[in-house]
Amino acid sequence: MNLNIAISSGKGGTGKTFIATNIARTLEQSKHSVRYLDCDVEAPNGHLFLKPEIHKEETVTLLSPMEVDTDKCTACGKCVTACQYNALALIKGKLLFFQNMCHICGACTLVCPTDAIIEKDREIGKLKHGRSGSIDFHYGLLKTGEGGMSPRVIKRVKQCASDGINILDSSPGTACPVVETVKDADLCVLVTDPTPFGVHDLKLAVDMCREPVVVVNRADYMNRDLKTYCEVSGLEILGEIPDDRKIAECYSVGNLAVDELPEYRSLFQELADAIVRRAQNPKSVQRSKTPKDQKLKSFQQIDPQQEKNYKAPKTHEIVVISGKGGTGKTSLVASFCALEKNIAIADCDVDAADLHLILKPEIQERGWFSGGNLATIDPDKCTGCGICAEHCRFEAIHSKQAGDRIHYKVDVLSCEGCGVCSIVCPENAIKNATSINGEWYLSDTRFGPMSHAKLGVAEENSGKLVTQVRNNKDRLAERLGLKKSLIDGSPGTGCPVIASLTGANYALVVTEPTVSGVHDLKRVLDVIRFFRIPSGVIVNKSDLNPKITEEIRLLSKQNGSDFLGTIPYDRQITEAQVAGQSIIEYTDGPISETILLIWKNVKERVLNPTL
Repeated sequence: MNLNIAISSGKGGTGKTFIATNIARTLEQSKHSVRYLDCDVEAPNGHLFLKPEIHKEETVTLLSPMEVDTDKCTACGKCVTACQYNALALIKGKLLFFQNMCHICGACTLVCPTDAIIEKDREIGKLKHGRSGSIDFHYGLLKTGEGGMSPRVIKRVKQCASDGINILDSSPGTACPVVETVKDADLCVLVTDPTPFGVHDLKLAVDMCREPVVVVNRADYMNRDLKTYCEVSGLEILGEIPDDRKIAECYSVGNLAVDELPEYRSLFQELADAIVRRAQNPKSVQRSKTPKDQKLKSFQQIDPQQEKNYKAPKTHEIVVISGKGGTGKTSLVASFCALEKNIAIADCDVDAADLHLILKPEIQERGWFSGGNLATIDPDKCTGCGICAEHCRFEAIHSKQAGDRIHYKVDVLSCEGCGVCSIVCPENAIKNATSINGEWYLSDTRFGPMSHAKLGVAEENSGKLVTQVRNNKDRLAERLGLKKSLIDGSPGTGCPVIASLTGANYALVVTEPTVSGVHDLKRVLDVIRFFRIPSGVIVNKSDLNPKITEEIRLLSKQNGSDFLGTIPYDRQITEAQVAGQSIIEYTDGPISETILLIWKNVKERVLNPTL
C-alpha cells in the first residue's frame, strides 16, 4: 500500500498538526509503515510532538544570481527588463541586485550579453531527517528572509516519500506552498473548527483540494453553519474531536493525546482507519461556483508600474502578526479597531482573510489584482524540442504525446510567470499573458476605512497583493487625513508576512503558551529582527500554561521585544465571533478591560509619542 495523505486547513490554529501527529502515531501502533513529512516549512511543528531523533541534516541550495561583475556589466538593462520580480534595477548606470526579491528563475543570466551576472549556490533552507519510534520523520525549515522559496523546500521534503503511508503536514491557507503540498495527494484531510473563521476558510480550502474530507476539532457547535455547509457540499465529516481542556493542556507541553489520554485512543483509531479507507476510495465533492460571467471592465485594474512607484504619506503603522495561525490575532485587531475607532485598517492576511467577518465592510471600490504573468504554449508552433522544460527552474513544463508528436504544456499551478520559457523558445511558440490572481477592495467599516483583498485559490504573488493592500490603505488614509493605521498581517514567516512588515513602525506578535507557540514565536522574532522593526508580544490564552507564559515573557526580553500583556482564555471571544462583533462590543467585562490596557500600552510605545 502506497498512500499520500495530506493534512491541511483553511486557516492556522485549527489543530492541523495535532491531528496529523496523533494519526501518524496511531497508524504506527497499527503496524503500518508510516512516514511523516512536515511540509509546513515556514513554521514546522510536528517534531515538537513526535520528538524524532534527528540523524541527518542537509542544506537546501539553489543556483542563484548573487552579484554583478561591474567590469563586465555594460548597463544595457536587458536583465532589468527580463526580471519579472523587480529584483534588479538600473540607477545612474549602476546595476543593483535585491536578493530577497529574486525568485531564482535564471532569466537575467540568460539575457545578459556579457555574462556579468554571477550565480552561486544560495541557501534557502534545511532538511532534517530522523525517526520517531518506527515513524520515518522528515521536515524542512525555510531560511529567514527567504519567503518566496517555500515551494522549492517543500518539493525537497516530498522527495522523501516512499512506500507505505506518507502523512504530509501542510501549511495552512490556499496559496502556493499549500498547493505544492496537496496537489498530488491521494486524500486531503481538512481540519477545521465550528467557528465563523473556520467555516469561511474551509470553503476556500475545499476549492483547492482534489478529494477533501473534513475533521472537526474543538467540536463545540454554537450553530449549524459548518454542518449545513458540509451537507450541501457533499463533504464527509470523518471525525470530531471534543473541545476538552485536557487535550489543550496535553498539546501545550508537546505531548500526544493518544499517548497521554487513553480515553481518546479508540477515537483516533477509528479516525485513522476512516482516513485510510477514504484515501483508497476517493469521492468527489461539490465545489463552490465562481462567477464566470463577471466582466473585467466592471473592475478597476491598477497599473503595475504606477503601483511600484506609488509613494503615499506614511501613517503610523502597527502590524499585528503571529508565528502560527489561530492565536487570536484577527480578533485582537478587531478589538483594537473598536477601541481606536477612526483609524485606517488593512487586512493583509490575503490568503485567508477573516477580519471582514467581524468588521462587515461595505465595499466602495474594487479591482482585479494581477501579480504576474502566465505562460502558454501554442501547440501549432511547438516542435517538441524541450528547451523550455530544460530551462524552467520551477518544473512547470511537461511533455505530452499527441499522436506521433511530442508537445509541451505549462502546469498553471507551478508556473510563476518568469518568462524564461519564452526567452529560450526557438520557435516563438510561448507567450506570457497577464494573469488575474485575486481582487482588492476599498471599504467603509464602523471603525474607519478598510483596505482588503482576496487572493485566488492556488495563486502565487501573495506578497505583491499585500503590498497593494498596504498602498491602498495609505491612499485611503491620505484621502481622509488619517495619521494612524492598523494592519492584520499573515501568520508565518513567508512572503506575505515580509510584505506586511516592511516599513512598519511596530510589529505586534500574538502567541499562545504552547511548545509550538514558543517555537513559532522564535521564528517570527527572527524575521522582525532581520527587518530591524521594534516589536511587542502578547500571550493569548495565557492561563492554559502559566509556566510557558513566563517563558515567553523572558524570551521577549531576550529578543528586545516589549512584553505587552496576557489575555486569559475566554469563551466569550468565540461567542463574539459568532455574533459578528469584536469582544469590545460584545462585552464590557474583564476580558475587554484587559485588551483595553494592552492597547494603551501599544499606543504609549508607538502612536502617542510621535503625534
